[in-house]
Amino acid sequence: MALLRTMEVLGIDFGGTGIKGAPINTVNAELLAERVRLETPQPSTPEAVAATIIELVKHFNWTGKIGIGFPSVIQNGVVLTAANIDKSWIGVKVNQFLSVKTGCEVFVVNDADAAGLAELHHGAAKGNNGVVMLLTIGTGIGTAFFNKSELLPNTELGHLQFNKETVEKYASDAVRKKLDLTWKKWGMRLDEVLHYYEQLFYPDLFIIGGGTSKRLDKIEEFITVKTPIVPAQLQNNAGMIGAAMFANKK
Repeated sequence: MALLRTMEVLGIDFGGTGIKGAPINTVNAELLAERVRLETPQPSTPEAVAATIIELVKHFNWTGKIGIGFPSVIQNGVVLTAANIDKSWIGVKVNQFLSVKTGCEVFVVNDADAAGLAELHHGAAKGNNGVVMLLTIGTGIGTAFFNKSELLPNTELGHLQFNKETVEKYASDAVRKKLDLTWKKWGMRLDEVLHYYEQLFYPDLFIIGGGTSKRLDKIEEFITVKTPIVPAQLQNNAGMIGAAMFANKK
């Protein structure tokens, strides 16, 4: 049992509307307790988000490593972008900051990259040695990009310019809700985005993650790209699982 515990990490997924976490067995991607979701504070400043993360740590009585999927470019433990979180995060040495706040070892990774790592090792991309592109569709659109099972980190392709907007401002789930789009209209928007990515990268597989992974059946009839498209097998838990896996290797 002592050996197994070294593989247990608190995985946290920091999203635009919710911060969710659970202890994860990083060997088999099993959640070791029921997932807890707390509202993302608004504004999502470093101090406010840290307080929410501390609530999760206290809930699970956690003292070990913590992995956090973060909606930002993370380079050498520093937050470089803040498209869907408070701008005051930019420049924060986030590993160091949250380690001090929680009293635990914290390791932060881009949230889509976290989901991608989980799907690569335990989900829809397992055993695929081609070019794989995962899209996490929620408040924004995150992307993870793999070639021959190697991650190209921090791609953030949801911020590419598209139709006088960015991809995520045209086709995210938040846009669907804001404009009250039908599944057909939203599906057609996503189809346009997927065609755009297909023409740029010629992937062998698209994986749809985030909350949309559970609703792919509502829009799949409107998707016309040639590239195969599948839902994330770990669904909305992929970010937590991948973040825990990332931290476990540190």
